Amino acid sequence: MLIPMNKKTVKDIDIRNKRVLMRVDFNVPMTDGKVTDDKRIKASLPTIQYVLDQGASLILMSHLGRPKGGFEPEFSLRAASEVLASLLARPVKMASDCVGAEVEKMAKALKPGEVLMLENTRFHAGEEKNDLDLARQMASLGDVYVNDAFGSAHRAHSSTEGVARFLPAVSGFLMEQELEYLGRAVSNPEHPYIAILGGAKISDKILVVETLLSKCDRLIIGGGMANTFLAAKGFNMRDSLVEAGSVELAKSIMVKAGDKLLLPVDAVIADKFEAEAKTHVVDADKIPAGWRIMDIGPRSISLFKAALNGARLIVWNGPMGVFEMPKFAEGTFAIAHLLAESGATTVIGGGDSASAVKKAGVAKQMTHVSTGGGASLEFLEGRELPGVAALLDK
Repeated sequence: MLIPMNKKTVKDIDIRNKRVLMRVDFNVPMTDGKVTDDKRIKASLPTIQYVLDQGASLILMSHLGRPKGGFEPEFSLRAASEVLASLLARPVKMASDCVGAEVEKMAKALKPGEVLMLENTRFHAGEEKNDLDLARQMASLGDVYVNDAFGSAHRAHSSTEGVARFLPAVSGFLMEQELEYLGRAVSNPEHPYIAILGGAKISDKILVVETLLSKCDRLIIGGGMANTFLAAKGFNMRDSLVEAGSVELAKSIMVKAGDKLLLPVDAVIADKFEAEAKTHVVDADKIPAGWRIMDIGPRSISLFKAALNGARLIVWNGPMGVFEMPKFAEGTFAIAHLLAESGATTVIGGGDSASAVKKAGVAKQMTHVSTGGGASLEFLEGRELPGVAALLDK
């Protein structure tokens, strides 16, 4: 049973013969002007197809990268619009801007079933300031607003929060799916519920740690974050990444968490931070001078496997080690495979965790892989996302 979302979706309103202004997340990786990963474009297809099948015309907007302001060809959405056109097998018109007289003319001329892609919203400095005049100009292009860009929902920008003040605003299917699955982790989770956190820093995830500890049955911590906890236990971490300023915080979390918190007991260490470094496996409290932790070790993997046994819900955010280097990917990939075989509902936070399950070849075996790293983290912290709050309630 999915948790019902209290926000209206595109199915809750009549869009026949209307111009639908839709915020998508086409912030896709590019190399030499070509899209190198179309996952985010594909993720928006169900909503796009639904809108077109309903006999509406569609105006799409998105940001891409971090342009400095004004048009920059390497941040143009033209390449993304070409990928979309081939996926839809229909033409996608490309505007030269996201607002202005020429864009308004193109939007007004759209016939049902036609698609117009607006240029990068961040070519306007006002976008990230949630400039309401810019939002009003964007809103004038459509009759209704659909937000399907979960990856940008944690930002109050003109195209995510501002526009919703001027048009009836509803969620797309991707946004709905994200909120339903991530919602399982924060309200009414199934038990046993195991959360796994990795990545570099505690300071980035302190709110998530505290929120998850209050909801889950076990919290497994790996990656660079775990080093700070191990340092708080009094272990000498040598050259490992440790957040000195968070050691006291880690101590107080461990006191509160008791045996709910599970840390690595061994580690893959390296003599330098390089793909070709020498490596050893050692106990977490026996790191020799001049060495650093790069991954969790085999005993930690077994320990975590035992903790995951019988789980009904598993939420994972952050890798177990420096998985970008093959020598130090084993811990992260092992966790990915354990989740794939667990039989539990598995919810993967975006960012590094999403790319880890993809690299491990098990992304399709996960219940839900989030398209938003920062947004999923803020959602798990229990924060209200401005792009979601702005949508109409059911």
